[in-house]
Amino acid sequence: MKKVKFIYNPNSGERRIGNEIDKIIETYQKYNYSVSPFRLSKDRPISDAFFDIDCDYDHVLISGGDGTVDLIVNAMKELNVNMSIGILPSGTANDFAKAVNLPFNPVECIERIVKSKPKKVDIGKINHKYFINVASAGMFTDVSQKINPEFKNSMGKVSYYLKGIEEALYMRKFSIEVNSSEINYNGDMYLMLIFNGKTAGNINLAYKAEIDDGLLDVIIVKKILLPNMLPLLINILKGEHLEGYNKDEILYFKTNKLKIDCKDNLNTDIDGEKGPDFPLEIECIKDGIELLGY
Repeated sequence: MKKVKFIYNPNSGERRIGNEIDKIIETYQKYNYSVSPFRLSKDRPISDAFFDIDCDYDHVLISGGDGTVDLIVNAMKELNVNMSIGILPSGTANDFAKAVNLPFNPVECIERIVKSKPKKVDIGKINHKYFINVASAGMFTDVSQKINPEFKNSMGKVSYYLKGIEEALYMRKFSIEVNSSEINYNGDMYLMLIFNGKTAGNINLAYKAEIDDGLLDVIIVKKILLPNMLPLLINILKGEHLEGYNKDEILYFKTNKLKIDCKDNLNTDIDGEKGPDFPLEIECIKDGIELLGY
């Protein structure tokens, strides 16, 4: 009987996963898999999840949001655990799961995983940390870091929108320097997003991105006059902001590697969690993980 290492975050999303564990195990057993669960907590290091990993394990199932997946991917890279990954989306936004069209119903998701063959997909790397969906800095990007976890778990996506409205009242520009083989930019910006996936906060910002092309999609919103902000936001909501955009307002390009520096006091964010300090070296790791269900 094949084995599955099931690593889950009990606090992700609205803590739904606790009610689904029996269904998860039942579904795997239906397909002759034995499930070895590990509950993430602050009391135990993530490395404990992999203490018994051997050749009998078929794959790792990760249940949580994008931040949880990042956490496990980084641990696997550090421990040199080369094993296929399945993702059971149970976070607040689940942006990467949407990018690869994973079902949100646990039974449907697991059935797709066990019936699939692993596919190699890209991941991003920012300094010494890996990420699956998006690295960002500027307006709105650290919203999830500022939300009280209890409020986020009880309100779900609404908590992001409420905090985002609050952030919009205090628009601030930042001075950055971007260097890549495609584009060099030294100037002001409000928002910077480096995508491996497509969406952030369920908004389809990088709709031209592909997770297996060996490239990251970079979107930088430069300093914009206030009267032009509303039309830009409308185009973003319509999914048309990368078509015929004003290059004085938006910088958009694809690259496999770039360097970014900022002298201002600016936090970075990786999939809803605090990212590293500037300066940043960001690259696309081609075929960085093997993903099931995609």
